[in-house]
Amino acid sequence: MKWVAQTQDHEQRPFAVLDKRQARLWLFDHERRPIGSTPVLIGAARGDLSVPGIGERELSDIRPEERTTPAGRFALEPGMNAKGEDIFWVDYEAAVSMHRVRTNNPAERRLQRLATPTPADNRISYGCINVPTAFYDELLRPLFAAGRGVVYVLPESLPLRVMFRPR
Repeated sequence: MKWVAQTQDHEQRPFAVLDKRQARLWLFDHERRPIGSTPVLIGAARGDLSVPGIGERELSDIRPEERTTPAGRFALEPGMNAKGEDIFWVDYEAAVSMHRVRTNNPAERRLQRLATPTPADNRISYGCINVPTAFYDELLRPLFAAGRGVVYVLPESLPLRVMFRPR
């Protein structure tokens, strides 16, 4: 957050910060004022980079160790998924988006994972960032729906200076 303030990297746009180690998302308005935070679900695999070409593969062809949420600075863009649901693209080429948590597979216990006090069980997605529905609808969607925003996904293994260089 301090780096964003010093560099004005967010270009006067609203932004989000995702700490993968804590599996937590923070939202800020264009003036860097905090809007809210929430636990999230993220990629099942640890790592900071997406496998080249992963966004063009079928989900069934993505191995468990390839299911990472990439780190870096991304321009958020409103969009739609294949089912017509509104989402925010984080990395379109890698098919990584931020969307409401999906509960269509009860065995995954996604809502229960979000409710636990530890981030240890928040790794389950193919790389997308799953946000609680109420947080998505009440805070995230209104903040970014008018246009582009920025999301900073903090690395968990690479140094910050490698992922976030002055622009």
